[in-house]
Amino acid sequence: MSRADTMDQPGLSPAGPSPGETWAEWFDRHSRTFFIAPAVILILIFAIFPTFYSIVFALSRVRFTGNGLQFRFVGLQNFGKQFFGNDQVHFLGKVDQISTFGLTFFVAVSAAVLWWLFRSVKKTTWVGMLGRLISAAMAIFIAWIAGATLLSGNTIGTLMTTLFYVFVGCALQFVIGTALAFLCSQPISGKNFFRVVFFIPLMITPLGVGYAMKMVADITKGPFEPIFRVFGIENWVWSADPWAARFVMMICDSWQWIPFIFICMLAALENVPRDHVEAAQVDGASSVQIFRDITWPQILPVAVTVLLIRMIEAFKIVDLPNIMTGGGPGSSTESMTLHSVYVWRANDIGTSAAIAYLLLILTVVVCASFFNYVVLGQLRRVQA
Repeated sequence: MSRADTMDQPGLSPAGPSPGETWAEWFDRHSRTFFIAPAVILILIFAIFPTFYSIVFALSRVRFTGNGLQFRFVGLQNFGKQFFGNDQVHFLGKVDQISTFGLTFFVAVSAAVLWWLFRSVKKTTWVGMLGRLISAAMAIFIAWIAGATLLSGNTIGTLMTTLFYVFVGCALQFVIGTALAFLCSQPISGKNFFRVVFFIPLMITPLGVGYAMKMVADITKGPFEPIFRVFGIENWVWSADPWAARFVMMICDSWQWIPFIFICMLAALENVPRDHVEAAQVDGASSVQIFRDITWPQILPVAVTVLLIRMIEAFKIVDLPNIMTGGGPGSSTESMTLHSVYVWRANDIGTSAAIAYLLLILTVVVCASFFNYVVLGQLRRVQA
């Protein structure tokens, strides 16, 4: 047995060098542990420990006393208030009445999800089936909330407002960002100038974006005031209309994040082999056919990754609604993150932590479902 094999025996203690081994040799043998230990310790201190400690907050009623914080265990009461208690309208919206159209939508989505589960039974392992059950439960729950609030003409809560920012906002940003990247990847004059201009919003802090967009969107004094006056909307206050305020939030958020999608998609488009495109052009393929059959399959891995990252960030939107509208009118533009912040400011730390964990669950399930059933499905279809 060699000396190296002797050193690796499980019975030998790593507390010090083995007989005949110098400290330098012992340190070199355990160098991997020493190099990774600081990162592991920092993660434990600043990430994992606070995460588990916040669970204590979410399951407790926390009071400030002269001696510090006083905890009283309440179980899932902080979570239950968001679904059945006095915070239900704030979080879920007004769900006590559902219209015929909303009920039809809910039944249709539920039937489609259950049919998808039925078809997956024989093709999936029990672990994969468990994941599909969680995704299906989340889809049915969101369909019920959408049917009872959005499609029934009722007030929506911070949950649906957050999903509006994520799905509608990210879709708009992805389409515009990809279109701009495609234009700047073409042999047109001045494209380097536009590359720099399109990238500028990403370098501005969210605080600056919020205040800048608040001034731009001012009907009476903003730079677009003459245009608003021409169309006769000089007395209209967008911040007093719930849906107008949400769309303004989405547009302002898109102005900030389209450059991120633009720069990533531009890099992907410029890495598409030119010989493939030129060969298709020689064969007489149209621009639409080239993009659909050659360009899109090449950039698809980057596209879905960028969209996934942007969705995760969109779930955490807090700066713009806080600065521009303060979550108003009422709580119309309030995201779940801002909802948690406002509750925390009211010294209800337990409920704030519960809302944060609900957002975590929503983000993980939606993004994991998107990756497993949309991203991987598209990649398999392209590879096939």
